[in-house]
Amino acid sequence: MIGRLNHIAIAVPDLTAAAAKYRDQLGAETGSPQILPDHGVTVVFIDVGNTKIELLEPLGADSPIAAFLAKNPVGGMHHICFEVPDIDAAIVKLRQDGARVLGDGKPRIGAHGRPVIFLHPKDFDGTLIELEEMGE
Repeated sequence: MIGRLNHIAIAVPDLTAAAAKYRDQLGAETGSPQILPDHGVTVVFIDVGNTKIELLEPLGADSPIAAFLAKNPVGGMHHICFEVPDIDAAIVKLRQDGARVLGDGKPRIGAHGRPVIFLHPKDFDGTLIELEEMGE
C-alpha cells in the first residue's frame, strides 16, 4: 500500500532558527514558511533529494505541536509521512485491519495541497504515521 517516504517531520520551538541550522550548518536548501491554520502549524520544507524534512512550529497555544513541545522542549521527531496512491482505499484497508485514523477519520488537505490522514502511534510501534495521497 505505502509508496516512498515523503518526509520526516521535526517539531521545533523556533522555526527560523531551525531552518537556519539546516541551511547554514548542513548546506540544505530551505523552503519558505507556510502557515497551515487547519493543522495548527507553520512549516518549512527542506528538500534533501531522496525525501524532505518538514520543520513544524506551533501556530498558537492550541496547536498539537505546542503540546508536543511542552513534553519535548528542545523539539524532536514528530511523524513520518508515506505516499499512497488512494487515501480512501488506504483508510478502508487500515480500518479493516484495526488501525485507528486520527481526528474525524476523514482526509484533510495537507501542506502539499493533497489529502492526508494520520494514524494512531499506538498502532504503529509508537510512531505517528501520516499518509499523503499522491495518485497512481
